Order: sequence, then structure tokens, then C-alpha cells
Amino acid sequence: MAGRINDDDVKAVRDAVPIDSVVSEYLQLRSAGGGNLKGLCPFHDEKSPSFQVSPGKGLFHCFGCQEGGDTIAFVMKIDHLSFSETVERLAAKAGITLRYEEGGYNPSHQRGERIRLIEAHQAAADFYVRALESPEAEIGRKFLAERGFDQDAATHFRVGYSPAGWDHLTRYLRGKGFSDKELITSGLSQDGRRGPIDRFRGRLMWPISDTAGEIVGFGARKLRDDDNGPKYLNTPETPIYKKSQVLYGIDLAKKDIAKASRAVVVEGYTDVMACHLAGVTTAIATCGTAFGNDHIKILRRLLMDNGSARVIFTFDGDSAGQKAALRAFEDDQKFAAETYIAIAPDGMDPCDLRLAKGDDAVRDLVEPRTPLFEFALRQIVGRYDLETPAGRAAALDEAAAVVAKIKTSSVQREVAVQLAGFVGILDQEFVVRRVAQLARWARDKGGDGRGDPRGGRGPGGPQDRRGAPQQSAQAVQTPAAPSGPALNLRSPAHRTERELLKLALQKPALVFPAFDAYGADEFTAPPYAAVRQCIAEAGGAERGLGDNREYLVAVMDAAPNNTVRSLVTELAVEVFMGRTIDETYAGMQLVHVRLRAVDRRIGEVQGSLARLGSNVAPDDLAAAQNEVWVLQQYAQSLRAKGADAL
Repeated sequence: MAGRINDDDVKAVRDAVPIDSVVSEYLQLRSAGGGNLKGLCPFHDEKSPSFQVSPGKGLFHCFGCQEGGDTIAFVMKIDHLSFSETVERLAAKAGITLRYEEGGYNPSHQRGERIRLIEAHQAAADFYVRALESPEAEIGRKFLAERGFDQDAATHFRVGYSPAGWDHLTRYLRGKGFSDKELITSGLSQDGRRGPIDRFRGRLMWPISDTAGEIVGFGARKLRDDDNGPKYLNTPETPIYKKSQVLYGIDLAKKDIAKASRAVVVEGYTDVMACHLAGVTTAIATCGTAFGNDHIKILRRLLMDNGSARVIFTFDGDSAGQKAALRAFEDDQKFAAETYIAIAPDGMDPCDLRLAKGDDAVRDLVEPRTPLFEFALRQIVGRYDLETPAGRAAALDEAAAVVAKIKTSSVQREVAVQLAGFVGILDQEFVVRRVAQLARWARDKGGDGRGDPRGGRGPGGPQDRRGAPQQSAQAVQTPAAPSGPALNLRSPAHRTERELLKLALQKPALVFPAFDAYGADEFTAPPYAAVRQCIAEAGGAERGLGDNREYLVAVMDAAPNNTVRSLVTELAVEVFMGRTIDETYAGMQLVHVRLRAVDRRIGEVQGSLARLGSNVAPDDLAAAQNEVWVLQQYAQSLRAKGADAL
């Protein structure tokens, strides 16, 4: 078994790979103020960004679902990798050679499954690219040339060719050290009568990459008449390839999609190539499946999905294209972006259009003109005879049911008014009422069952208005944590304790050395007491005076469970409530937390004396009265001198 990765190397990887550059491979980030960045969370559905990244601290935290951690934790979560797989992947990105403590050598066959499958696909892509230069691949080069793609275009998109023999790629990858099991699992090979054979043979090959740019599958186009397979053959479902979760061209288009807040959805690989070569560099396509919910999630994160974003669908003008448009409209309400449809004259796709009329025609095609809802409703209405009352009524019934699915009431009303015009009904209010009635019926039946993704019962539990988890005491209680109420930011005590912990994590120099003398029992909320305990176990605020990232990692490592760890990352990236964060502000938080602790202790002692009455022994009474007097003097000093009395 491979050895454990050297701790110093893990730290070097954390320091070498900026968290914002890694996260930006999956979603668009914008300034959140205070040096932080924000975006739509990749781990749960949301309409407004609650996911924050702190480049300076190397941490991320979602205030919606409470996921949080460092660069390694992010990659582990989003790509479903083990710790060692993640470190190896990030190390390769940073050019760091890892050392392994038990034997010092990590044989390739012992590396994580995902990394091995990715490496197999990378090797296969190189093999296919070289094969496109062979005499046998002349048919493939001719296919590309006839569609307007030269060698430079093929190179840019890494188009390749799979030889027609039974096991050319299989034998090549075996020579690279890949096992038969890995080749079958990857989908590059399949079982034959005498062992594994190539899945793709005699076809033009397009590599399909994930958002991070790693090749996870292939799309293969038939070239010969004697090929009895389908016109397009894609990689089967594998541990790294899920067709409903990949978009062809996303690795090339993601930066421009984020920059322009615009995406163009086309239907095929050659359409993506044609669009990009024509200057429409935001084009992407699905891979052998309809555009669906998982594809929407990918685009929403890149678009930041606000009202100014645009998604343009280009579908063929035939019946299949019209059905695809209607399917897309079914999911339209999952976008905040405005959605449009573009259909080329004569039903040409972007590839054919570029060949026939040039790059300008492709760029003109994708300029948004027809809203998707308008196209979809016209398609529905067009199936009925609107010259008759019965036809108009039937058209209204079907179309109104679609409009009723629109969640925003103002948009629903506006579209209902337009529907009245499409159907030819002069009484617009009648149509508006009909749509509203259908919407109410749907809600009464339970609707689609999806709650508001921003509601208070996500993975992080109920939330207050600032996004802080209102966790129960049991959720984060550790043996060292005192009992007490759950988090409630309407409580001045909890607000102050939260600010003090944020200072201890984000700006430890402002609260050191006083903070390190505070006990966990000075924090009334058990979750905060648990975080205080983690800081103590990590070496206190004093440790944060050095390498802040290393300090935060140590605090997270000290967390007894994921709930406490999530709260640590939340406090480490959350902005402060005060405008000026300096020694004066820090001193106020220190004093308020200590003063409340002193007042609580005075109350506890006095309460005990009152309950015992005359049953208190003289010595115990004197000791208690002396403690109260000392605490009262200390409290008076704190109120008069502030932080100087600590």
C-alpha cells in the first residue's frame, strides 16, 4: 500500500495553489468586499450567492448549506476524491513532487481511481490525435474539411481518430501501465471474446472535458457505411463521466461565459467548433442527452445567474428541434437569466450556416431575439385551429398550464397577457385569471415539491438573517463545552461572542494575548464554546501571529465534528459587523464578553446564597461574599477602563 503523504508536502500544496483559482474553475466569483469573493454555491441550489471564498486565508464557506474548508476540502467535495487523490492532483497542477513516508514511493497502480481514469483518458486523447495524421484517417480529415475545419481547428479542439482495428488503443494503454480492469472501468475498452477490445473504432473522436478541463470521456462520429453503430457514440456512464453532468466545450467557454454573462447552447460537437471559430466563444453542447437540470446548475454558477445574464438555445427547425426547445422551456424557470431561442434560416445548424454564409451569419444567429417562452407557447398554440372557439379554448388550456408553472407572479402575469394575444382572446384578464387559477391548483396539490432553495431547512439547518446556523447544543456539544442556548444573533451576547471569535480567527494579533486567557465557559453558546476550545487546542491566537493559513488549518483539524469545522470556516470568512476593525474595536469585544461572564458569575454566586439562606456555613458565606466583592470590583474596573483592565 502506498505511503502517507509527507505533511510538509501537503502544506506546500495548500500554499502553492490559490483557492480562488481552483474555485473559479467551477463557478464565477465576484467581489464580496473585505477581500472576499462570492458566487453561487456548487453544493446546493440557490438563487443569490451565499458561497464565499477568502483568498487571503485559503478558505471557502457557504452560508447557505454550511459547507466549508480549504482548497483540498473543496476539491475533495466537488470532485468526490479522497484526500490523497486531491493532494496528488493539486500537486501535479503546482509542479510539486510529493514524498511518501512509508517507503517513499507511490506506484502508479496504487493511485486513486479517478486520477488513474483521468490519466487513461489523457493518454487516449494523445493517441487519437496522433492517429488522425495516419493514412487510414484520411476519411476523418476529409469529413472535417468538408465542414470547414482545417488542421489548426482540429488541433485547437483536440479532435482525433480511433483506428478501425480491434484493440489498437487497448494495447497502447496496456503498454502505459493501465490494467484491463481500469480500461473497462474507464469506458475506453469493452469486453470482447478474448479479452478487452477498443470501444471506439474507425471514428472521428472529440474529447469531452469537465469544468476543470480534465478529459472524462469521448464523443465518436461514424465515418463509414459499414459501421453498424449509431451515428454518434459516447462514452458510457463511468465513475468520472455522467452525460447529464458534462457539457462539451465548457472548458474552452467557461471564462468567456463568466465574462460576458452569456451562454449559447448548441446541439453538436461541430456546432460548438463552428461557433467558436466564428467568434462565438461562449458556445457549449450537451453530450448525447437533452439539456437538463444538472446542465443548468453548471451554467448558473458560471453566469452568476442574474437578470442581466443571457442563455441562447440554438435548435434545428425540425420537429426534433422544436421538441428540444419545449423541453428546455420546462426548465426555464430554474434560470434567473433571460432565455432565448435562435433558429437559423432553412433550419440550418451553426456548422452548416457557417459553411453556407460565413462567420458573420453565425454571430448574427445567436444575437437574442425570440424569448424562449414566446417560441414555446407559439409551438403549443400552433397545433390548434384558432379560427374556432373550441380550438382557442383547447390551445388556452394547454398553454395556460405551462405559463402557470412560472414562479414569479409578475412574470407569470406578463406572459399570460402575451398568451392572450397568441391565442386571439381579447379579454386579457380572463387569461390572467385562468393562469392564476391553474397555478393555485398546482400549489394546493403540492406543486413540484421543490422548496425555495434559500429556505431555512437546508443541510445547515434553520438560519438567521445573517446566514449563521442556529445549531442545537447537541449538534456541536463537546465534553469541554458548557450547556447553554443555541445561536441567536438577536442576542447581544451571541453577537459579541461571534465577533470575538472572528477576530481570533481572522485578526489574532488584535486580541492576543488577552484572548488566550479566556475559557470556553465564557462563551454562552455551546457552538461558540466549541470553536473556542478548537482554537485553544490549535495553540491559541498566539499561533495565528505566524502563518495564518497554517493556524486556520490547525483550528479546523482540532474540530470534533463537521458541524464545528463548518462553523470555524464560516467565522473565518464572514465579514465583521464593525466598520473599522482595529485594537479599539477588538478591545470592545474582549471587554463585553469578559464583562458578561463576570456578571453571570456574580449572579450565580448570589443566587446560590439566596437559595441556601441560613444553611450556609460561616466560612463558606465569607468566601462567597469575598468572591462577589472581587468580581464586582473587576466589573467596575472593566466598565471604567475597558481593555486596559483585562
